[in-house]
Amino acid sequence: MPPAATVDRPSNVSDSLARGRLGVPSVIFFVLSAAAPLTVVAGVVTTGYAVTGVTGIPLAFLVVAAVLALFSVGYVAMARRLTNAGAFYAYVARGLGRPAGVGAAWVALIAYNALQVGLYGAIGAAAEPVLQQLFGGSPAWWVVALVAWALVAILGLLRVDVNGMVLAVLLVAEILVILVFDVAQVSHPAGGSVSFATLSPDNLLVPGVGAILVLATTGFTGFESAVVFSEESKDPKRTVPMATYLSVGIIAALYAFSAWTMTVATGPARIVDASREQSTALIFNLAGAHLGDTAVTIGQALFLTSLLAAMISFHNTTARYAFALGRERVLPALFGQTSPRTGAPRVASLAQSLLGLVVIVLYAVAGWDPLVQLFFWGGTGGGFGVLLLIATTSVAVIAFFARTRTGETLWRRAIAPGLAAIALTAVIVVAVDNFAILLGVAPDSPLRWAIPAVYPVAALLGLLWGLVLRGSRPDVYARIGLGAESAVAEAPLVTPEPAQAGVEAAR
Repeated sequence: MPPAATVDRPSNVSDSLARGRLGVPSVIFFVLSAAAPLTVVAGVVTTGYAVTGVTGIPLAFLVVAAVLALFSVGYVAMARRLTNAGAFYAYVARGLGRPAGVGAAWVALIAYNALQVGLYGAIGAAAEPVLQQLFGGSPAWWVVALVAWALVAILGLLRVDVNGMVLAVLLVAEILVILVFDVAQVSHPAGGSVSFATLSPDNLLVPGVGAILVLATTGFTGFESAVVFSEESKDPKRTVPMATYLSVGIIAALYAFSAWTMTVATGPARIVDASREQSTALIFNLAGAHLGDTAVTIGQALFLTSLLAAMISFHNTTARYAFALGRERVLPALFGQTSPRTGAPRVASLAQSLLGLVVIVLYAVAGWDPLVQLFFWGGTGGGFGVLLLIATTSVAVIAFFARTRTGETLWRRAIAPGLAAIALTAVIVVAVDNFAILLGVAPDSPLRWAIPAVYPVAALLGLLWGLVLRGSRPDVYARIGLGAESAVAEAPLVTPEPAQAGVEAAR
């Protein structure tokens, strides 16, 4: 009789996410909600006009979309072969090696946590005009943030398709109001004629174009998260590519059109001054002039729900990264457990909620500025981290297909990701050079270097941890990047069957 197993293992239920619950529309809702269209149109676009004085922002969104579409060619080609909620972490591990994958995981956890938690700093400001209109007053920002935190925490423990339905309602309403505002703006052009001047390359290729391209890139943050939900998709090989390409196209068209219609309503020569004078209120003031106060109130309410939807999406994304790392024992195994009832990554979700609560309480007690020091700095820093991950993944895709060459064309496995890597590296260089402008701090501010420096330090520490695992925990090291297959790699720990060689051969 074979010896009894001596190592306790979680059940298969605890090692896997719920499968087959998300179709293409649901994944798109998660992706677009992370992109937060109304937040970008009202905030990023007007900030870009105001800070840089460059009027070619509509064209900048189209240029960035072309670069991200190039990246997506290799990204989705790899997605057809690897189904893993760890996304960037898994792709870098399989392309550039397990230690590099752990480094990418550390960067991803910091970047997505910064993006998700940073949103709590904006929710109070977004809620203030709505609550003033409805109740004649507004509580402190942290009260609103705690209400939003509780909603996100509860939804994070429910079925992923429930989250998808909530996001569907919020996102459809958000996009509809943007389009209504856009139509009103283009129907009431300044001076009585529609101008296409801001779509000319001459208005983009000017000093400040680097900062504009970086801001435009941050507006797409979240488009890459379709892969994170691949394990829960009905047909990952079809769902992930379609959701990724459609998301890039929808985001690009919506942002470029909205940024352009603003210039039509104010006049191309007035858009910079109007953005500096009115900031994020510009789009709502234009709507009030053309559509009335009711439309403004609806828009402000949906600006609030836009932030809430982004919180829900980033919470789910971040929790699944932590789940993937826990399942493969790169993080404590507890993070790799899911709820037997809902299939949600229970422990990872609770940990994400705890972090959000700590940050809200800390900022409230310390009296720090939630809008600038939490939302703006967190969003900028998180977006930069995601940009680093996208560029690194482009290189990982090339390396992966250089070894496997499994039926992909040269365009998909090398040319497209290579061009994307070059373009993204150029954007990163410009981002570092303009980081003080992006943060809105003085050129000699320590934050100008401290925030971007977090990521190479995290990547180095993660890489070193991967090397430590290789030497001290070879069983854990062997599972890095395997995803759901990591349960198979764990089999030798239970019974001394000769499965290890087969698993390594499969790698």
